[in-house]
Amino acid sequence: MRAALYARVSTDDQAIEGFSLDAQIKRLQAYCRIRGWEVAGEYRDEGFSGRNTRRPEYDRMMRESDSWDVLLVLKMDRIHRNSVNFTRMMDELQDMGKEFNSVQEKFDTTTAMGRFVMDIMQRIAQLESEQIGERTFMGMEFKARNGTGNLGSGHPYGYVYTSAGLKVVKDEAHTVRAIYNMYIRGSTMDDIAGFLNNAEIPAKKGGRWNKQSVCNILHNPLYAGYSEWNGIVRQGEQEPIIERSVYEKVNGPILLS
Repeated sequence: MRAALYARVSTDDQAIEGFSLDAQIKRLQAYCRIRGWEVAGEYRDEGFSGRNTRRPEYDRMMRESDSWDVLLVLKMDRIHRNSVNFTRMMDELQDMGKEFNSVQEKFDTTTAMGRFVMDIMQRIAQLESEQIGERTFMGMEFKARNGTGNLGSGHPYGYVYTSAGLKVVKDEAHTVRAIYNMYIRGSTMDDIAGFLNNAEIPAKKGGRWNKQSVCNILHNPLYAGYSEWNGIVRQGEQEPIIERSVYEKVNGPILLS
């Protein structure tokens, strides 16, 4: 069995005796000798939190997975501190046909008991993920109905987010008004996208216009001064780019929640 030895310390861990990178690697090497495993590689991440999924040595280890059979750590929290991230890693290892072993917890997927424990952990992580999603949805719904400010979207065309909220981008606002005017006069969304591209007017982030990007603007009450999330519409705080009557010519009456 070829083992990839992974060690990690955060800034706080470095002050704790026994958590140094060298101490972790020495214990992992000793464990390999006991098990008769070959050390295929050593990977050390210094100064990275276990909640950070982007670590240079961790990423290098996963890229070099063809050179090892089992990922070996001293403790499970050395690899991930979040159960969801840990489960995702285990799914990735399973897809690659790799095993996982944590020395202190005696968690070893090369055994039947280890695989059983892994199944339980995956179910717990799935439950945690679903509960987080439910709490997030409930929080967003409450904010949509009762709160103020951004509901999580990126910079919408025609606006930019500032510390004071949405601010109109004048050049883009002219384009928004032109899109509504062309559509009301009978142009199709494809026609409008083609016109804007021929006029070399860039979409958001410098991209090209298409039917969907035009549609998103035509059906977003944001431009009439409102905010919408999951069918909930309320009065917004931003300066409108078009009049409400113009928006309603395209979409029908605005019904506040």
